[in-house]
Amino acid sequence: MGAHAAPARHRRAARRFRDRTEDRHTLRWALPTTLGFLYGLYAGFLDRGEGPTNWGNVVFGLVSGVVFGLLSYGIGRTQRAMPRELRGLAYGALTGIGVGFLHSVSGATVLGSSVIGLLVGASMFCAAFYFFYTRE
Repeated sequence: MGAHAAPARHRRAARRFRDRTEDRHTLRWALPTTLGFLYGLYAGFLDRGEGPTNWGNVVFGLVSGVVFGLLSYGIGRTQRAMPRELRGLAYGALTGIGVGFLHSVSGATVLGSSVIGLLVGASMFCAAFYFFYTRE
């Protein structure tokens, strides 16, 4: 006697449901928001230096954090459409530019900040490329 076969699930309905649930993923917006907040807090702290905190430091930190958060959110949203080399380059550029900018805010020279940014960016590119290469 033959067993009854289960009806086949349609791929279109499953894909449509998955697309709707991916937009609600909390980590997709929570991680860039947290990174932007911490980046802005640290940038404002570095801009303050030895003096008291004023509104200029707060606005500087807020703008820095919002820009960094939006850039990291944009990379996170478009990373699946990029090849792994471009993804590694995007994460390396974001990290290198971010660290170089923070280093320059602390009062370092432009050359020193550029070297630190390039070293950190190249390291992040290698780490991100390795991560994406081994997981695809």
